[in-house]
Amino acid sequence: MKTTKQAITQAILGVCILLSASVEAKLPPLTVDSAKAELGKRLFFDTRLSGDDSISCSSCHIPQNGFSHPEALSPAYTGSDGFRNSPSLINTAYKEVWFHDGRIGTNLNDVVRENITEDWLMNMDMRLMQERIKQDPIYVEMFQKAGLGEPSNGGVRKALPEYLKTLTSKNSPYDLNNLSALASQGQALFTGKAGCSQCHTGELFSDGLAHNTGVPENPDIFTDPMRHQSFLAFNMFMGIQDYLALKRDVGAHVQTHKADGSDRGSFITPSLRELTYTAPYMHNGMLSTLDEVVDFYNRGGGQDSNKDQRMKPLSLSKQEQAALVAFLESLSGDPLIGDEYEWLEYDFGYEYTEDWSNAKN
Repeated sequence: MKTTKQAITQAILGVCILLSASVEAKLPPLTVDSAKAELGKRLFFDTRLSGDDSISCSSCHIPQNGFSHPEALSPAYTGSDGFRNSPSLINTAYKEVWFHDGRIGTNLNDVVRENITEDWLMNMDMRLMQERIKQDPIYVEMFQKAGLGEPSNGGVRKALPEYLKTLTSKNSPYDLNNLSALASQGQALFTGKAGCSQCHTGELFSDGLAHNTGVPENPDIFTDPMRHQSFLAFNMFMGIQDYLALKRDVGAHVQTHKADGSDRGSFITPSLRELTYTAPYMHNGMLSTLDEVVDFYNRGGGQDSNKDQRMKPLSLSKQEQAALVAFLESLSGDPLIGDEYEWLEYDFGYEYTEDWSNAKN
């Protein structure tokens, strides 16, 4: 029988092991400037960063949904709607390419600019944005505290990426080496029989490359006029010559432009972290649950002439599919919600202008 002293010592040792596991997350730590990150957090939730003061970054990237959006296709700027699923921003600071088509592969500064200025996203003239935030005394103080001088476009593009660096996976069973027996079986399948690790590699579980898995098209893109006009305008701007005749999302073709079209329908391998919060799945939200995702791959993916040749039926049993789902669920940690991650106090000064297109000075 254990003595009281032995029991206490063992309990303390167990706590130390648990704390050590929590600290030793498998994603490398990021250095964060707290003042810049706090400024970026307020900017992220401020609708004044959109042209008509109607949406903020958080309108499409909702903390409770893993900084993604619960609808298959994202919202967009007033007068339009989105044609792709909103990707999670958790761990985005670790990425080397961004957007489902991988069209930006430089840095988060450029990603921020794209989202703020693109007309179907936030449609903001950054010169106007600069003047708006200069009129807010809270921003004047926060920019000074962050060492960025007076409020400016450049400062916004430094502060928002700093905030995004705070959005990292926290205490997932995978990172804590605390997998259930079923999840452990799923991990073995993931790297073995199921072959998931051929593309879902590294600690982000993504190779950062574009692949075609035969995901079916989302018909709403082509039947909803608001979404279709966004889709057409985007593809025209990206230089897709047959944009008016498209019946599919060409994906990474917008940046690779292979003459034979073999890159059409290819999309960047998504990270698998925080999946329990970010349903629905795929670039167009066509799969609603992780069970559907695993079943999709078990069947060898969908039908597409450009489909990756590695996509084959896996012949996983129901129990093996359940194990794979359990492993995928183990890649999700604590929800990133509350004061640490959200600007919960509304102190932005003025409200959305109703009927903005007819507003008069």
